[in-house]
Amino acid sequence: MSTREKIAAWSKGDYMGFYWSLFWWRERCEGKICRDILTFLLNRMAHRHGGYIGNGAKFWEEPLLPHGLHGVYISRYAKIGGGCCIYHNVTIGEVDGKAPEIGEHCLIGAGAVLVGSIKIGDYVKIGAGAVVSTDIPSRATVVAQPARVIVKEGKR
Repeated sequence: MSTREKIAAWSKGDYMGFYWSLFWWRERCEGKICRDILTFLLNRMAHRHGGYIGNGAKFWEEPLLPHGLHGVYISRYAKIGGGCCIYHNVTIGEVDGKAPEIGEHCLIGAGAVLVGSIKIGDYVKIGAGAVVSTDIPSRATVVAQPARVIVKEGKR
């Protein structure tokens, strides 16, 4: 990414380089006060970007966030593999303290919701607006239900 592209992304709130630098620093930090300060800063930065990544969420490497953290919620219990692409307004939520484990090189479309103690395999594509609450095998594609159109006849 060129300097010009970084500046443009930063001005829109999409450049997350500093955020991820602090995130990985917190992962290596051993002191409780240091971790607490970094968690505070990370939460404030994520909030400014319109998203949330819980303290305790595990990433094997920095995910690709084409639209920044806009509307992205990731539970503190989530585990996300390397090379994942997460679009805006995605929720990776928990149920009873258990959140999804997502494999490597997955694509999660805008507005998708993944909840509960589920496992998502490697190279899975989850379409925009899909709601996933069951395990998904590797190399599968998940799509949302088609829209239902209900036409009511009016009284004449």
